[in-house]
Amino acid sequence: MTDRKRPEDYLPGKEQPEFLGPEVEEFEAELEKERVHGRTALWRDVWYRLRHNKMAMAGLAIIVFLVLVALFAPFLAPYDPIEQVEIRTPGGVKQPPSGKHWLGTDDLGRDILSRLIYGSRISVEVGIVAVAISLVLGLFFGALAGYFGGWADSVIMRSADVFFAFPTVLGAIAIMTVLGPGLINVFIAIGVLGWATIARIFRGSILSVKENEYVEAARALGATHSRIIWRHIMPNAIQPIIVYATMSVGGAILAEAWLAFLGLGQQPPTPSWGNMLAEYLPFYNTHPWMMFIPGTAIVLSVLAFILLGDGLRDALDPRLRGSI
Repeated sequence: MTDRKRPEDYLPGKEQPEFLGPEVEEFEAELEKERVHGRTALWRDVWYRLRHNKMAMAGLAIIVFLVLVALFAPFLAPYDPIEQVEIRTPGGVKQPPSGKHWLGTDDLGRDILSRLIYGSRISVEVGIVAVAISLVLGLFFGALAGYFGGWADSVIMRSADVFFAFPTVLGAIAIMTVLGPGLINVFIAIGVLGWATIARIFRGSILSVKENEYVEAARALGATHSRIIWRHIMPNAIQPIIVYATMSVGGAILAEAWLAFLGLGQQPPTPSWGNMLAEYLPFYNTHPWMMFIPGTAIVLSVLAFILLGDGLRDALDPRLRGSI
């Protein structure tokens, strides 16, 4: 019966045994089994602590509600959001909330509730797609900078500094000015501006874990760089990214709102919360509820993602493991 080799037997600096295919496969299988077990226990502990955080659960409830409203908007909206349902009715425009129109009508006789519901789709789309673009770019360049170091690290981090040098508002306006208004260009502008922060956070996480023994063992076994990064480093360095990405969704929703308010986002008559604010601004003194409704929706949505992200940060903190 042969002695089984342990991970520390494969660390650099030790005399390496002559590897056999079955031995390597057995080692990686056991390592993967332990990793999956540890990851399952971690996320179970995270969920246990997260569900005891009332503010985080309140944020999660708002997010779930927002997503459901966006998904089922055609079934929930009582009217077509573009149709001027009350334009020919005497006194039908700028109606206050009533039984027929729960949130009133706007200056063109359109139902504000229906426009608010359909506007949630734009916010959810921008939040998911823009942050996804930032994640893809940030994780890729952050992994290159943190794992390989050297000239790759210098070039990528100096490029990130260029993005940090420009205020987000001015950067987004500059990109939208070049690309032109429209929802697709909003995805690109917000997504491109967000990669640098994610890259820097991920780079720092990689630097803190890439010298650990399990990474050295995988390297000594002959694992490729991509395999080491995505299978051994990524699961242990992704936690700060989860927190930041959650909060970034709220930031993307807010960014889309002010781009639309400036006329650079989703164009009327398709409703978004930002262009609703811009359309209802002239009536702020006489019909304030028209602006208050989309403004409240923006504030609650952004706040929900901040609360959830803050709760995830506490739940993922290893110093709090085992506590409520």
